[in-house]
Amino acid sequence: MSGPLRPGPSSWRRAATVVLAAGWTLPVPAAPPRPPPPAEGFRLLLLLRSARQGFLPGAHVFPGGVLDAADRSADWLRLFAPHHRPPRFGLGPAPPRRATFPVLPEARPGAADGDEAALPDDVAFRICAIREAFEEAGVLLLRPRGPGPAAPEPGRALAPPPALADWRARVRRDPQHFLRLCAHLDCTPDIWALHEWSAWLTPFTQRRGRRFETTFFLCCLCEPPPVFPDLVEVVDCQWSSPSEATESFISKEIWLAPPQFYEIRRLEHFASLSDLHKFCLDRELEGVERWLPITLLTADGIIQLLPGDEMYLEDSNFLENLMSTEKKNEEIMKEGKKFHRVVMYNRHDYNIHVTVQSKYKHVYPKNYVVSKSRL
Repeated sequence: MSGPLRPGPSSWRRAATVVLAAGWTLPVPAAPPRPPPPAEGFRLLLLLRSARQGFLPGAHVFPGGVLDAADRSADWLRLFAPHHRPPRFGLGPAPPRRATFPVLPEARPGAADGDEAALPDDVAFRICAIREAFEEAGVLLLRPRGPGPAAPEPGRALAPPPALADWRARVRRDPQHFLRLCAHLDCTPDIWALHEWSAWLTPFTQRRGRRFETTFFLCCLCEPPPVFPDLVEVVDCQWSSPSEATESFISKEIWLAPPQFYEIRRLEHFASLSDLHKFCLDRELEGVERWLPITLLTADGIIQLLPGDEMYLEDSNFLENLMSTEKKNEEIMKEGKKFHRVVMYNRHDYNIHVTVQSKYKHVYPKNYVVSKSRL
């Protein structure tokens, strides 16, 4: 039952997200006041989605969006040349492609089978994430054209161009304008600053619901760039450390979807930006796991099962259906031992239980359990 997924009522779309982690130092006397550095030594950019959005309305998310044909256009080749050429454009050896469940239908926007001129996924998804960071937050993850730095270091965002609003409006109307903006600035998207972090598939919740296959990248920046929410998809923003974001979530100041909460908890392992950056570089050749959570409805909540959990079934039946039980969350937890799951009681009370070993030199979150008094 683990063969390729047949195209069903849900429409799968490929997308990319970039987790921006910025170093945070004590403010100098002449600088505008800002909060002291967090325990982790870095903060993450979280964007508040408009309540009018059809997907994750009112959620705090990382910058990102759907892959467009323009993100893999062969026109990018001229901009990357002569210093960076196919097939890897200076990204280094390709990480292994992990055979993971499920196999989705191929869907490359604007690229016919065998179109060798289009950019490879490794490059196109990075361009997509960088373009979306500009569209949604006004952050330009670009680098002047030329050879790469001698040693990989945390990057810096480019200063916003004059007529920022005009350029963003053009890119929003037609993503091809992002390439024109890069050419105008004589820059390339800084694809080398984005490190593969994870990949998530939207779990089934309802018929004809939006489903995404999203690649998560992580980008370390020396300092936080100015952020300008587009006031269309994104209405506000904040820089929070992983622990601050967790506290804001459980105190109901913000809402996080399970993948964002999981990734934020995973980032609490790192004490500094340099530790996080070194970790990304050290596991560059390992590739990432690609996960489809399977939803189990319980008598008092929801459990999202992840690969490795003893209840996780690589069964295509659960791609378009839910599991259910009359037992409560606590009963199910007492019956098992091998866990990789997010237990949800309501929108702001998630438990994370992980007893399986992480793969490919990655880290999984530490166990996180809300107090019973909150439930």
